[in-house]
Amino acid sequence: MSISSSSAETAYYILEWLIRIAAIAVVPLRRPPAAARGWLLLIFFLPVPGLLLFFAIGSPRFPKWRTQRFRELRPFFDALGDRLRAAAPADCGQAEPIAALARTLGYLPATGGNRIELIDDYDGVIARLVEDIDAARHHVRLLVYIFADDDVGRKVAAALARAVKRSVACRVMLDPVGSHKWTKGTMTLLRAAGVEVVEALPFRLTKRRTRRDMRNHRKLFTIDGRIGYAGSQNIVSKNFRPGVVNRELVVRVVGPVVAEIEAVIRADWCLETNTIPESAIEIPPAAGDTQAQMLPSGSDYPLEGFETLLVWQAHQAREHIIMATPYFIPDEDVLGAMRTAVARGVAVHLVLSEVVDQRLVNLAQRSYYDDLLKAGVRIHLFRDFLLHAKNVSIDGRLAIIGSSNVDLRSFQLNEEASLLLYDAPAVASLEAIQRAYLDKSDEIALDTWRQRPMVQKLLENLARLVGSLF
Repeated sequence: MSISSSSAETAYYILEWLIRIAAIAVVPLRRPPAAARGWLLLIFFLPVPGLLLFFAIGSPRFPKWRTQRFRELRPFFDALGDRLRAAAPADCGQAEPIAALARTLGYLPATGGNRIELIDDYDGVIARLVEDIDAARHHVRLLVYIFADDDVGRKVAAALARAVKRSVACRVMLDPVGSHKWTKGTMTLLRAAGVEVVEALPFRLTKRRTRRDMRNHRKLFTIDGRIGYAGSQNIVSKNFRPGVVNRELVVRVVGPVVAEIEAVIRADWCLETNTIPESAIEIPPAAGDTQAQMLPSGSDYPLEGFETLLVWQAHQAREHIIMATPYFIPDEDVLGAMRTAVARGVAVHLVLSEVVDQRLVNLAQRSYYDDLLKAGVRIHLFRDFLLHAKNVSIDGRLAIIGSSNVDLRSFQLNEEASLLLYDAPAVASLEAIQRAYLDKSDEIALDTWRQRPMVQKLLENLARLVGSLF
């Protein structure tokens, strides 16, 4: 018995070291250094549990079948891009290199002739969306991370039901993880109204399985292909988490760029239903003077689109950067760009939320404050609300509004969408909202921050290690 037990212990010991050695060869491949360090640390301390977790969520990539299916959609994006450049060319001026990079990253060009409206009133967004759905004549398409069957969700669902009765084709795609509390009820409600509903990235245990934590985090709506919405707001009550009230920012846009929003929604629908786009997208006529561009990003694309653009533009900044995000867990590229910008004399303002809804994420986020404050980055904590809005402005020449957080999950795992705005009046509109954020925030002082308890520092650093496991 003792010999058998000893043999088992020896075999397990050998297995652990085989796992550790194999991890050194496999884990660093095609993986950011921070993520590789995190995985290696976990596997070296807990080889077998670490290996099982690595097999479950260690690869931030979709399966081959989905990659191939997305590749087949590339001609769809290219054809639309060619038509947009002919029908609605953009005059981006000095921002032309930004537009060129964004097109390479997300396959869609900058467009001219758009009219935008920034809405930072949560209830106002829902009211405006319902109004637009009630005026729809042909089709309504909603792609959203959370669609609840609460009071807000039922209000939107009722508008969709009225549209269906007018013979308007209505489609909804929702994320089953983001909407997990409400998915069954919401899908039942919508289907009963005659709305087509599909889950984005459903989790399967078959050969077509996808990682449960790789999500479609986009919030994009179109009405008749002529009105579009992009931003951070889901279809759920603003206080769906007890004690937390969300503050959002959404762009309502009319003009040619709506065709790009429509294209992203249609492409995601085709990926999940294994279909091809049923018809060419109609390009809306010019409606204003704003130069705008859609930048979809995520694991379907070869590069981290939002992060790549953000880092490059932070390095290009000359005057100021204002960045608002609810979740901030950056990699070294983002941190280096922010520190370098400050060293060049750029005023870098980071607006985060004082109200916390995810404790572990917030602990990991706080672990970066000391380095940022020491470098001269100004950190502001927005009071009273969870500032769930995600936006960036740089030097009055570029505005980014969308669904992407400044964290590793949005950079590498989630499907995201950002609307880029290039002309001065549009950027000024965002900066006015951001200045209001600053007025309603408390700035962190480095000396005060360093006085927090040692236990707090330890918890923050432990959370930081977990945050790198992608």
